[in-house]
Amino acid sequence: MKPLLGISLKVLSALVFTLMSAGVKTLAADYPVGELVFFRTFFALIPLLVWLAWQGDLINAIRTDNVPGHFLRGLIGTSGMYLGFAALAYLPLHDTIAIGYASPLMVVILAAILLKEKVRAYRWTAVGIGFIGVLIMLSPYLKLSPFSRELSVGASIGAFFSLLGAFCSAGATIQVRRLTLTERTGAIVFYFFILASGLSLLTIPFGWTIPSLSDVLLFVLVGILGGIGQILITESYRYADTSILAPFEYTTMIWALLLGWFLFGDLPSAAVMTGGVIVAGTGLFIIWRERQLGLERTKALETAAQRPGG
Repeated sequence: MKPLLGISLKVLSALVFTLMSAGVKTLAADYPVGELVFFRTFFALIPLLVWLAWQGDLINAIRTDNVPGHFLRGLIGTSGMYLGFAALAYLPLHDTIAIGYASPLMVVILAAILLKEKVRAYRWTAVGIGFIGVLIMLSPYLKLSPFSRELSVGASIGAFFSLLGAFCSAGATIQVRRLTLTERTGAIVFYFFILASGLSLLTIPFGWTIPSLSDVLLFVLVGILGGIGQILITESYRYADTSILAPFEYTTMIWALLLGWFLFGDLPSAAVMTGGVIVAGTGLFIIWRERQLGLERTKALETAAQRPGG
């Protein structure tokens, strides 16, 4: 284990994914979402396949015994990507990412319902506080607080898309947890990109736009960044535990603030900053609590093993 290397890769993946989102936001004003999703996922296959071939793991990326499970993950994940990209067309980059932080809170709820995981009072309390933070972030778009300002209908729609996209992301996370019981990481990512690309082609009859040469290059860059980000985040877990790396997911907000300011001239509202800090704080608490419970379970197992006859 090399925790510092793992953390570095995780932070770098957050930067790469935020750059990808900035590219999507640049293109979203002129191109339909289906076209954005196609380029994002199809060209992400290039770095992914190169990486798998370099690892000698390419054959395992297409070997699976659970096609229905991959299809369900692809359907949920693609829906979340569509909603997230649609939100970027209406909202500032940092607002979209901040609202997306609701996803880990939703994972706790879905894990309790679908996976029958035991969730104790500490985590339920954290989830409840976290959703208060989400409401604060959404309040300007719902005109529910003194932070509210004159906003277009599109901005409110964008906030709804972002929240619904976070829910789909949480659902995809639950399905990935199920798949990891029998499937390799390479196969999970490979089939998601294939399915998302194929599903996005179904939107061609609804009107795609022929991109200019410069936009084609940006489309390809968005896809390649998405693939590289996936590789970096996968590699980061090779060198450090999930509980160590998870808090660094929130560095996406730092990158989003910087890129939003430099590229689009956007600055976050007080509501987004306040709510984002609350949601991030509760997310970090949930991560810490999971780590403590894991340590307690490990200690209990070690104690049981040391007993006579254990």
